Amino acid sequence: MPLYEFRCSACGSFERTFPMSTVPPSLACPDCAEPAARRPGGSPGRGSSPVARAVEATHRSAHEPAVVRQPPPGPGHRVSRDPRHAQLPRP
Repeated sequence: MPLYEFRCSACGSFERTFPMSTVPPSLACPDCAEPAARRPGGSPGRGSSPVARAVEATHRSAHEPAVVRQPPPGPGHRVSRDPRHAQLPRP
């Protein structure tokens, strides 16, 4: 059975499985019993392909951005080796 995600405006997201022919457009939240709308998606459930994971991470980053402590290593990013820079305050 496909896995569907519902979102309560007060409590957040939760998932339930339903047959595709009987999935409701909204469901009572298990925590507060308020109606929670089904989140739209291209297909029911979650895929495990790299594309599905990238799409999910992109949607999640809109509300839960990842915290970055330093720039990623790579040819486009230079990291100073000056010891005085290591003593500067960090955000």
